[in-house]
Amino acid sequence: MVTACYQKLSCVMQSILSYTYELIFVNDGSQDATLSLLEEVSASDRHVKVISLSRNFGHQAAVTCGITHASGAAVVIIDADLQDPPETICDMIKLWEEGYDVVYGKRKKRSGETFFKLLSAKLFYRMLNHLSDTTIPLDTGDFRLIDKKVASVLINLKEHNRFLRGLVPWCGFRQIALIYERNPRLAGETKYPFNKMIKLAVDGIISFSSKPLKLIMKLGIVAILIDLILLGYYAAALIIPSSTVVPAMAWLIIIISFFGSIQLISIGILGEYIGRMYDESKNRPLYIIDKTYNIPSKRTTFKKNSLY
Repeated sequence: MVTACYQKLSCVMQSILSYTYELIFVNDGSQDATLSLLEEVSASDRHVKVISLSRNFGHQAAVTCGITHASGAAVVIIDADLQDPPETICDMIKLWEEGYDVVYGKRKKRSGETFFKLLSAKLFYRMLNHLSDTTIPLDTGDFRLIDKKVASVLINLKEHNRFLRGLVPWCGFRQIALIYERNPRLAGETKYPFNKMIKLAVDGIISFSSKPLKLIMKLGIVAILIDLILLGYYAAALIIPSSTVVPAMAWLIIIISFFGSIQLISIGILGEYIGRMYDESKNRPLYIIDKTYNIPSKRTTFKKNSLY
């Protein structure tokens, strides 16, 4: 897959004669032959820059690493599985030249993905927009072009549980969607199984909304109202005997179970926020670099008329 990705990206970038370019591949702790293949490619093509992390730090950390080490006037984020068509980069550059600082790919069609993933993604983004004060474009991923000033802002954001699909619109600037059709994976399996999808969803909600905390108070009010209704019904049942009255012990079990569930949910929500505060307080690096190829030891400047 790495070789096919390199060949496709090289072909597209070479067709854009107005700019120089670099292709930065971030190896996020892969256990296969990916790094050796990238090493071979970088040895034969100086446009290819390779960063190998010491272990798997997660997709969002790897993308941030690539953005940090890019030196171009614009940065294009794209996965190596070629589901997002590299040819679309040319259209993104045209919109960037028109003055847009962010050009994000919006999927018109997602081929090769299960009904469950399509439905869950659709529901997640709509729920996130309902909870968040930042409007996150629907049906988008990380595939996008960002101007160097947007890249600089993202680099200086130090939060660890990152959700770039939300951070980019949070930055502001001029943004526009580019609609495209997403292809099936060229090879291999997705690196986003169900548990990682859940983590990404939680990161997005916790990072961009405090409404779950307010939900705790609302749950408490609902619990009190239900408790009062049940107590009123039980008191009425004592006054008006009936064969359908639920035994007192059953009511007690129901009430204890209900309040116990409310407490566990509330503790879980608070735990997510406190856990993220704990992660930030440790101030550990977002990622650790093991090896690099064709990359200077320090990248601090952006070059005019160049792309990543």
